[in-house]
Amino acid sequence: MQRHVSVNLGNLLLSLSDITDIANPKISHHQFRTAFIAVEIANYSGASQKTIENIFAAALLHDVGAISVEEKTELHNFKEMPTHNEALQVHAYRGELLLNQTPWFKNISKAVRYHHTNYKDMENSIDHIDVFSAQVVNLADYVERLVDRSQHILLQYKDIRNHIKKIEQYIIHPSIIKSFLETSEREEFWLDLVSNKLFTFLQQNGPYRNQFIDMEDIMHISEMYKSAIDFKSPFTATHTTGVAQCAKVLSEKFGLTDLEIDQITIAGYLHDIGKLIIPNSIIEKEGKLTSNEYAIMKSHTYFTYHTIRMIGGLEQIAQTAAYHHEKLDGSGYPFCCKQHEIGLGARIMTIADIFTAITEDRPYRLGMNKHQVIKILLEEVKNKKIDGNVVDLLINDYEEIEEIVKSKQKESRNFYVNEFISLRE
Repeated sequence: MQRHVSVNLGNLLLSLSDITDIANPKISHHQFRTAFIAVEIANYSGASQKTIENIFAAALLHDVGAISVEEKTELHNFKEMPTHNEALQVHAYRGELLLNQTPWFKNISKAVRYHHTNYKDMENSIDHIDVFSAQVVNLADYVERLVDRSQHILLQYKDIRNHIKKIEQYIIHPSIIKSFLETSEREEFWLDLVSNKLFTFLQQNGPYRNQFIDMEDIMHISEMYKSAIDFKSPFTATHTTGVAQCAKVLSEKFGLTDLEIDQITIAGYLHDIGKLIIPNSIIEKEGKLTSNEYAIMKSHTYFTYHTIRMIGGLEQIAQTAAYHHEKLDGSGYPFCCKQHEIGLGARIMTIADIFTAITEDRPYRLGMNKHQVIKILLEEVKNKKIDGNVVDLLINDYEEIEEIVKSKQKESRNFYVNEFISLRE
């Protein structure tokens, strides 16, 4: 029996960061590349190891507040560094809000919050760690957005460098620009930047290459991503919260170990992380999806699996999270698993997902009542689609489970409506 789980922190952050950038080839690896540039600047500036670590994490998560494919693509289209742009500031505010939910990320939240703020508007000098970090990420983000992906990097890097030389010192502090210009003189810098091996390079050479975290920190980080997934759309604002809570309660009632319960909870938080690559135009469509739209939507579990699977040590969590649309008779998707391939955690996750989805209010229908929910679940059991033992647990303690799930969803919705959504308006 597995008794302990730990993962490499760099591997975890790189893998979770990647999912937000792969939906559009125009922005693929944007956060990886920004992190590479930022670390190079920080290293050349003589920053401490702790500061470099924080800058690396902030750069990998700097766009976490830009939670739709459409918004991230729009942000990447900014090819000038504006003196002030509210659209750029909103996702920075939201990023800080998300990061501050997690104790582990509070020390990088200011760097994310101010990564589009001009130096002249900072309250402190460049010697302050938050100002220094934000300025480094700001310049790194801007440099990466200047790269033309249709042209060879060695044919454009000199123009990029010349462009950076012209940035006014009230926007980016001269010392940051100087460090960038000096560290980017080498062609090697630019070839590393656009290498298709950048993930491996950052994992093996980045500041977190030797740092491992345990289940508690994995839980904190996955919970932050839970909010990023849910808050992508008002249609799904509390869905992941509900699924994770329902799965947790069911696993407790099944008598699983504390480690197994934690793994299932984390899987619940991350089960829809693949939806971060699905355009909101599909997620928020009220009518029937076209065959093409449905194919895109179905792919989210595939991306959930491969995102989590890339994190060494979370293989079981990857299956539990990504198999929530698999069926015991092999009719599910995308892996068409058979009964013996679907573990108890995934069976619990499937039922938690169905329960949460059909009891939630949606713009096009109200949530179903107990009688309707039980009828659907029992029909699925009868057709050998889902696990009858897990369904029996849910039915036997229906009111208790429903109350716990709805209470948790209410907390999440209050945060979303009262703090997060106001920044979208």
